[in-house]
Amino acid sequence: MDEPPGAPAPSDYMRRALRLARRGRGHVSPNPMVGAVVVRDGRIVGEGAHLRVGGPHAEVNALAQCGDRAVGATLYVTLEPCSTHGRTPPCTEALLAAGLARVVCAMEDPDPRVNGRGIARLRDAGMPVEVGLLAASAQALNAAYIKHRSTQRPLVTLKLAQTLDGCIATRTGASRWITDVAARRQVHRWRASVDAVMVGAGTVSADDPALTVRLARGRDPRPLVVDGALRSPLNARVWDRPGAVLITAVPGDDPRCRSLTARGVEVWTFASRQGRIDLGEVASRAAAAGITSVLLEGGAILAANALRDRIVDQVAVFLAPRLIGGGRASLADLGTVELSQAIVLEDVRVQRLGPDLLYRARVGYPCSPA
Repeated sequence: MDEPPGAPAPSDYMRRALRLARRGRGHVSPNPMVGAVVVRDGRIVGEGAHLRVGGPHAEVNALAQCGDRAVGATLYVTLEPCSTHGRTPPCTEALLAAGLARVVCAMEDPDPRVNGRGIARLRDAGMPVEVGLLAASAQALNAAYIKHRSTQRPLVTLKLAQTLDGCIATRTGASRWITDVAARRQVHRWRASVDAVMVGAGTVSADDPALTVRLARGRDPRPLVVDGALRSPLNARVWDRPGAVLITAVPGDDPRCRSLTARGVEVWTFASRQGRIDLGEVASRAAAAGITSVLLEGGAILAANALRDRIVDQVAVFLAPRLIGGGRASLADLGTVELSQAIVLEDVRVQRLGPDLLYRARVGYPCSPA
């Protein structure tokens, strides 16, 4: 039904739904973040979000607030309602039973199990459905979910913290701290929002990181350690983390692997080609394990290999107002000979965090010669 004069615009209701959806960040993966708002006669009569895996979906939580006020109302929802039985019953049936007048949906669900079926079910039952309101915002919100469902790979963000002259440590390896506390706090917020953090053997050996969330609120991500030759110390703190994964070329029956497996570490074994593991295969394995988002925190060799294997979707580079000169570079050699081969950063955004600058951008890979 039409909203009365003076009522908020439809986009205002969808923005409210998007804000609600963000409440699920870090709690609902591998499912999407979804928010829903029910509007009748220009007033919000119910709203909800998907807040935990296995819990009620946003539409159901919103309808629970409405009671019989849902009859004749409009539902604004950030993602296509599901039409299949999963951990919860299909939302489409709940919407039809509630007597809604219409549904306004920001985007279709890319999951092959849904992918338009929810919208078709509602329309076949005679309920008008509009799709596309604030679609770009909804897609940005669930970028990791979309990447995972569309490509069977996680969304990978490469994080670098470096000096203005491109160093992540002095030549002796001293690196704490390149950036100020505001930047480090931001990294911990990212950790709380992703499914996994990935580091290389050099980082584990040099820094013995815990890879936990300490400077922000939220759950700890799974630690993924890429260590082809298994040279990381077996007493490193990361191996005591629940859900820790060793990614290696060493056979699983190696005594070192068996030692880590006995401590609860999951071992993923891959073939080594020219001395390194294909990170594309690693990304596919991570996605199959339900990992939709990865924060790649280093070091320089792993970062370069991830870019070479084209698994990095976006970068977040902190620039600290320091100069080291002759320190350790943030990236290893990418094999770039001509400028036309350089990786170009697109849609660059710059933010000030204390004394540091944060550059965020999408990665634009050059066309291969083939």
